[in-house]
Amino acid sequence: MKQFRSMTYPYVAWITVMIVVPMLLIVLYAFTQSGNDVLTFRFTFDNFVRFVTDKIFRAVLWRSLYIAFFTTLICVLLGYPIAYAIAHLSEHGETVMILLITMPTWVNMLVRTYAWLGILKDDGVLNAFLGLFGIGPVTMLHTSFAVILGMVYNFIPFMILQIHTSLNKMDKNLLNAAADLGANNVQSFLRVTLPLSLPGVVSGITLVFLPAVSSFFIPKLLGGGQYVLVGNVIESQFLTSGDWNFGSAISMIMAVIIMLSMYFTRKIDVSVASGGKE
Repeated sequence: MKQFRSMTYPYVAWITVMIVVPMLLIVLYAFTQSGNDVLTFRFTFDNFVRFVTDKIFRAVLWRSLYIAFFTTLICVLLGYPIAYAIAHLSEHGETVMILLITMPTWVNMLVRTYAWLGILKDDGVLNAFLGLFGIGPVTMLHTSFAVILGMVYNFIPFMILQIHTSLNKMDKNLLNAAADLGANNVQSFLRVTLPLSLPGVVSGITLVFLPAVSSFFIPKLLGGGQYVLVGNVIESQFLTSGDWNFGSAISMIMAVIIMLSMYFTRKIDVSVASGGKE
């Protein structure tokens, strides 16, 4: 037992240095205001009040939640049929499709997002294709469409993989039992497949919504600075304005929103897994 405990020490040290200490510093800066001396701090709630009362920052928060919500919704609507189709392929076909879906994630997300600049610009690939039908050029860069498209492209693999895993774990004999009881394909899907795959959907929503609501370089590149989200504000406060106290306060607000989202999705996941008894 002591040997097992000693093996955890490096992980505990890593978590302490890389996660706990930075979080404590964020809390310190969020609830304080720097004085004339670098080491002098004054306890205050002004940083939080400033964010909540300022209309511009409130609008940025709602825009971030709006973009993240529609990104997640599109990922569910596109990801579920794809995962469902993959789950019904042969073992070889399933392996190939999963490989094709995960392969783009091997490339750095920043590089993948940069690629969309060349695709969406006025003289880019997409407008060249639309030009064959006499359409365009259509302005797509620096719009909410480009931002949501970039987020869906980057995050939809997480949705597909979670749903696919949930579908793969399902006992196929349940579908045979439903057919024996007279259920058609639609009824079997609605009453057996969909309820049993909901834990995967909930996990996928968590893995898409949380990074989408705090993303900063996707809206910066594809939105051209016109669609500022909370992540961009935090970045500017730390790197441009140098107001670490306000930036830390916004980070804490986002951390609370993310933890609440995780709590509610976890509750839904537990409720679904227990058949609604929780």
